[in-house]
Order: sequence, then structure tokens, then C-alpha cells
Amino acid sequence: QLRLMESGGGLVQTGGSLRLSCAASGSSLDYYAVGWFRQAPGKEREGISCISGSDDSTYYEGSVKGRFTISRDNAKNTVYLQMNMLKPEDTAVYYCGAVEDIRVPVMAYCQGGMPYWGKGTLVTVSS
Repeated sequence: QLRLMESGGGLVQTGGSLRLSCAASGSSLDYYAVGWFRQAPGKEREGISCISGSDDSTYYEGSVKGRFTISRDNAKNTVYLQMNMLKPEDTAVYYCGAVEDIRVPVMAYCQGGMPYWGKGTLVTVSS
């Protein structure tokens, strides 16, 4: 059974940076697509960045493109989300999710439907 745990959230000022980690246990992430999702207060969870398990192709939602970078370290069984130039509207609980890669366009994974989820880490960006 794959288990995911996020870490790295916290309080940061506008323009600052954070790196989130999604550490997996119970199974290797090698052939899983992994996504980062976030849920702001009063809003639905949205997929913001995903990485495929087959060719490491990546997808970024428009509001984070150019500021966030997703990467994976299979040796550490971990996926990262480097977040730069943070804005107050990035404030949310950030979750990672994973699904076995089925070789669809990576954007499709960010639509949700992940069977495995972490419990989330809170990111607060102060103005």
C-alpha cells in the first residue's frame, strides 16, 4: 500500500520561496504519476502541477507556471515542488497524490482522481 506524506509548508512573505516534499513509503514511486494539488479556504481542490511516471513529463497550471517546479528523486522515493515568487493567493493546504502511470497526457493526472493522497501541508503567504 502506497503511503504519501507531505512536508515543507510554513509561513513565508510575499516573494519568498518554499520547497515541498512528498515522501512515499510502502511502494516505489518509480512508475507512478504524482501531482501536487492545493485547496484554499472556501475553494475546491485544484491540481497545480503533475509529473508523469513514464517519462517525467510535467504540467503546470497557469497561475503557477514559471514560478513552481516539480521534480522527482526516485532514489529517495520523493517528489518535490519548488515554489518561488510566492503570492498571498498561493495560501492553501497543499496535497500530493499519486496514481499508477497509464501513459496518458500528464495534464490528465492533474484533473484529480488520485487513489493515494497525503494529509497535506499548510502554506501561508503573508502580504
